[in-house]
Amino acid sequence: MKEDINLNTYAENTWCLGCGNFSMMNAIKAILKSLIEEENLPYEDIVLVSGIGCHGKMMDYVNTNNFYSLHGRSIPAAEGIKLANPKLKVIVFSGDGDGYGEGLEHLLFAAKKNIDITVIIHNNRVYGLTNGQYTPTTPEGYKGRSTPEGSAELPINPLELLLSTGATFLARCTSHGINFVKKMFKEAILHKGFSLVDVLQVCVTYYNMYEFYNKRVFEITDHNVEDYNSALTKIREWNYNDDKKIGLGIFYKKLLPTFEDRFLHSEKEKIDRNAEIDLLLKGAI
Repeated sequence: MKEDINLNTYAENTWCLGCGNFSMMNAIKAILKSLIEEENLPYEDIVLVSGIGCHGKMMDYVNTNNFYSLHGRSIPAAEGIKLANPKLKVIVFSGDGDGYGEGLEHLLFAAKKNIDITVIIHNNRVYGLTNGQYTPTTPEGYKGRSTPEGSAELPINPLELLLSTGATFLARCTSHGINFVKKMFKEAILHKGFSLVDVLQVCVTYYNMYEFYNKRVFEITDHNVEDYNSALTKIREWNYNDDKKIGLGIFYKKLLPTFEDRFLHSEKEKIDRNAEIDLLLKGAI
């Protein structure tokens, strides 16, 4: 019988009451436990990586191999970890400011490469850790610390941008509804290739969008997730700036060669690399 894995930590949780991060934390713990116990994913092969922001506290609250990176630099850290040891399951937690702002170039090139990492974006559409400044996904007119008269910019549509760049798995959910969050996380983590889940994660302190999302979200159906044009049409139905209905679910999913497959050209090379890593971990070389 497998040893029971405890993914909890001793760290005191300091997120605001009602923060969408709680459901995301509980979802990732449940999914990782399921993958360990039911899919035989080795516990020691899981690595979580974060940037800087409220989302980064996830590293303190989930008991796995974790790596805190610099602001906007979680993706290159994750890529380095994955290429150094391709058998690892690397999962990145990033914020909309961290991932779609400072780290956007890294995110786009990771999608372009189709490197086998999972990126989960805490998209609360404000810089919550630094008191509510606007981010790349903040709607036009938002009044915050940095835009007291209202933001004069239109937000980006990150899923459209990533689809055009080469991402092979794109999904969206909200932080309200843990079962659906778990479903999207599991699908993304099991996908072989670059996967991203855009989570409309509510910041109750600076931008409480629970009511807004609850009135508008629906699960997309009758959609061919392997068809690029169909995915683009679905993604464009909501532009992160209007009050139309907001589709949730998988928009695009396609199996293509990963960067690691191209980088490590032969099975023998992969076996040799993993054998060398095992020896290094054992201190034999």
